[in-house]
Amino acid sequence: MTGRGPRSHALLGAVVALVALAGCTASPGAAPTAATGASGSADALTGTLTVFAAASLKPAFDELTSAFADAHPAVDVRPATYDGSSTLATQLVAGARADVLASADESTMATVVDAGLVEGAPTVFTTNTLQVVVPAGNPRGVASLADLAALASSGGRVVLCAVQVPCGAASQRVLAAAGVTLAPASEEQSVTAVLTKVAAGEADAGLVYRTDVLAAGDDVEGVDVDEAADAVNRYPIAVLGTGVRSAPDAAVAQAFVDLVLSDAGRRVLAAHGFVAP
Repeated sequence: MTGRGPRSHALLGAVVALVALAGCTASPGAAPTAATGASGSADALTGTLTVFAAASLKPAFDELTSAFADAHPAVDVRPATYDGSSTLATQLVAGARADVLASADESTMATVVDAGLVEGAPTVFTTNTLQVVVPAGNPRGVASLADLAALASSGGRVVLCAVQVPCGAASQRVLAAAGVTLAPASEEQSVTAVLTKVAAGEADAGLVYRTDVLAAGDDVEGVDVDEAADAVNRYPIAVLGTGVRSAPDAAVAQAFVDLVLSDAGRRVLAAHGFVAP
């Protein structure tokens, strides 16, 4: 993974300013203090924020949670939990506590909704598509899904996400659209695991989101495939209900969801390769 560059730092700073502006309230007649600042405005948000998010969201959500923490110092922003969406859903249904869930597809979110764990209705906030990921230089010359299948059948190490994970379900749709089948060397429980194996030289190729290829920097390359248009992943976000939410109310969770849905949030997502729905 590459670190934040100057553009990323500037964008994050702008997000912090916008979050602070949106989350501040003024107390009439209040004297300026270290907590309220010279303007006499004070951040009304207190409590905790625990976010569960799809693994592919990590670079963007690390920036968004950092901006949220900077803008709301009275909120205890816990480290976000990133994993395959199906794993996160299973954990929540089993009793894990969190305030916000952002999943990589609507069917996984539906599992959590059907379990009665979501407050209100989820909102689709971004989309993502797949690319073939290969090591830098593309040493096996993979240029299409047909090449990927040929590589797998000739002894190459092709890894995919497991079908129950959103990236795995999308992979199967993309392969079906191309009319090819392949037997992967392994099936992983998150898109990050697929990317890690290719970047580490433990696999020759795989299928991951284009955002993951972008985040990996010079370690890997992405190969566009026409069939990816048949498997666009729509990412929903939701405030979780009182049964699994760690805060006594939904104000903090809703404020974070509002940030993700805001223009500032969309700019952060776009900087990491996500596309508005």
